[in-house]
Amino acid sequence: MCVWRLGLYLLLAVLMACTPDKPVFKAIDLTGADYALGFELPDQNGQKRTLADFKGKVVVVFFGYTQCPDFCPTTLSEWVQVKQALAGKGDLLQAVFITLDPERDTPELLKAYMANFDASFLALVPPLQDLPALAKSFKIYYKKVASSSGDSYTMDHSAGTYVYDTSGRLRLYARYGLGPAALAEDIGQLLK
Repeated sequence: MCVWRLGLYLLLAVLMACTPDKPVFKAIDLTGADYALGFELPDQNGQKRTLADFKGKVVVVFFGYTQCPDFCPTTLSEWVQVKQALAGKGDLLQAVFITLDPERDTPELLKAYMANFDASFLALVPPLQDLPALAKSFKIYYKKVASSSGDSYTMDHSAGTYVYDTSGRLRLYARYGLGPAALAEDIGQLLK
C-alpha cells in the first residue's frame, strides 16, 4: 500500500473521531426542513406571538381544537408530563396550541382550556381567513365534519407536534402516541 494512502486513511480516521455524534431522536428529525418555519398570531390574552418570543426555550407546537374528544387533551396532558419529567429544566419547555376552530375557540375559552393543563401553555388564535394558508405552511390537515344531525361539527386534523430548538429552528416532528418518556428524552437532548 502506498504511504500516501495510509496517511490519507489515518487522517480520515482522526477526522471521524473528532466529529461529534449527531443526536439520535425518537421523533422524526426535520432539521433543515423548509416548512413550519414560524407564526405571528395573537395568543389567548391578545398578545402577538412569534417563535422569537421564546428564544432559549424548546417550543412545541400542536394544532387542535378545544372540543376535540381525544388527540388534543391527550397531547396536552403528555406535554405536562414531559415538563414534569424535565424537572429543573421544565421551565425551558414552551407548549403552543394553535386552534383549528377559531369560530368556536374564543380567547376566553382557550384561556380556560389551557389553564386545565399548565398555566404557562399558550393558545394561539389565527384569523379564520388566514387559517388555510397557515395550515398549509405547516403541512397540517384539517377538515370540518358536520354531525349526523347537522347541528354541530367536529374537526378532523393532523395529530403530531412540531418541536423547535432553543434558537427557534424546526428540529422534530413527534407523531401522536410517541409517549412522554420518549418526548422528554428528545427535549432533553435539545436542551444540552
